[in-house]
Order: sequence, then structure tokens, then C-alpha cells
Amino acid sequence: MELIAATRVVKAQERAAAARPYSEEITSVIAQLARAGGAKDHPLLRDHPEANTQALICITSDRGLCGAYNSTMMRMTERRAAAIEAEGRSYALFLGGKKAQTYFRFRNYRIEESFLGVTDQPTYEQARVIAETVIPRFAGGELLSVDIAYWRFISAGSQEPVLRRILPVEVDVATMVEDNSGPQADIEYEPSTQTILEELLPRYVTSRIFSALLDASASEYAAKQRAMKAATDNAEELKTTLTRVMNRARQDAITTEIMEIVGGAEALKADTDGNEDIIVEHLSPERLFAPHLDPTDHSRVTHDRLSGELA
Repeated sequence: MELIAATRVVKAQERAAAARPYSEEITSVIAQLARAGGAKDHPLLRDHPEANTQALICITSDRGLCGAYNSTMMRMTERRAAAIEAEGRSYALFLGGKKAQTYFRFRNYRIEESFLGVTDQPTYEQARVIAETVIPRFAGGELLSVDIAYWRFISAGSQEPVLRRILPVEVDVATMVEDNSGPQADIEYEPSTQTILEELLPRYVTSRIFSALLDASASEYAAKQRAMKAATDNAEELKTTLTRVMNRARQDAITTEIMEIVGGAEALKADTDGNEDIIVEHLSPERLFAPHLDPTDHSRVTHDRLSGELA
């Protein structure tokens, strides 16, 4: 699993890099339209103070074995939902991934929509489905804002959990245009800037969701690679420790057996050495074959033996 994750994180990183030019270009176009005065009354650009619900999009994985990847996102979303309720507002959860769905459903949170299979290999179509779920509700004044919680991919060894606002769209001309220090051309738009924004702003929101999904996918595989490496290292360490314990126990058993054998041999040797001095006297060859003694005269043999020991 570590090797598979290491392969997939490279592919996910390539997909995120391939989608970046489109996101940068559409951001630049929206900035130019905003400078031209088209970003005034679009429903995706203005606040809706009459709304009392804030939407939270939580991006997790469908499977586990990726360390704290899922738990960090779910706890971040949980804390944000608690803060929204503390402010006297309500929340609406839009969950991406089976882990978030299971977590929040088990704890009886209010779940609006769930989207499965969006981080394994994200597609623009999946991002468009999520965007089409929240954009009409925000444009209709039902939602006060829409935030998305995901892991921002920085590098294979560094990821950052972030909670970013995607609606209302924040158009900052000074930061969205890369170079605005020189003279700028006076561009005339056909059709009007408002009509172009009507078409581009939903695409812009979709591209931001798609970028978040790509970052989450790359971060998931990076986290899974680290988790599986840690599991492998821990298993190797555990195997080494248990091997040492087993060898020590076997060595103790062998030592115990050797000591028992040596002890038994020493005991037998001690018995043999003692028996050389304790010979039944009336069964000795001298007594058995002596013609002048009666071998059945046990009392005399015993008496002679005792007399000799006393002497």
C-alpha cells in the first residue's frame, strides 16, 4: 500500500498541476471584468444578510489507513459548525467522502448532501455536481456563505488543513491581477460584462471546488504513504522485539534444561561415590567365599560391622 500510494500521489500531483493554468486564467478574466465594473450586482458576489444558514463542504476519503487525514477534516468541520451555532445561526453540511458521511451521520448532524468517490480520482464533472448543489441555494438567498474544508497540497511531505470561503466570491482586483502596475488596455466586452460574469462565475466556483478536490486527493495519498511507512516500520520494530523475546525465552529454556541435566549428573555421581563406602559387608566376596564364616550369620556380620564403625 505504501508503494501504491507513492505512485498515485505523483499522478494526483500531476493532475493538480495540469488544472492550475485553467484556474489561473479564469481568475485573471474575472479580475479584468471586475475592473471593468461588471462585479456589482451579481448574486454570487454579494452577501445575503437575510439568510441564517452557513454551508460547510467537508472533503474526506472513502477509505481509511491514512493517518489523521480524515479525523483532522472532520474535527475542523465539527468545530466550525459549533462556532456557527454559538453565533445563533444554523449550518448545512455537504460531505465529500464516505468517512465524513459515516462520522456525521452517527453523531446526528444535519446533512444536506453526500458525495462519494470524489477524492480517489476527482473529475471536473464531480466538482460541477457539488457546485450545482450549493450555487442555486446561495444565489436564491438561502445560504449566507459557503466554506470548504480540505487538505491543501504543498509538497509530498507537507500538507495543510484549510477552511476557505468560496461563496460569496471575493473579487480583489489588486491581488487577482498579477501585474497591474503598468498601463492597462481599455477593453470593450461583447456581450456585456454582466452577461459574461453570469457564465464565468459558476465556472470559477466549480474550478475552485475542483482544485480543492485535486489537492485533497494528492494529500490523501501522501498521508496514506506516510501512514503505511510508519506501519511498516512499527511492524519491523515489533518483529525484532518479539524475535528477541522469543530467543531469550528459548535460551532460558535451554539453560534450564542444561542445568537440570548437569544437576542430575552430579546427583548420580554423588550417589555413586557414596555407595563405594557403603557396601553390604555380608555380601562382600570375602564373606561370601570365606570357608570359616557362615554367610547366613547376619547378626555376626552386623555386629562386626558396627564394632568396626564404632572403633
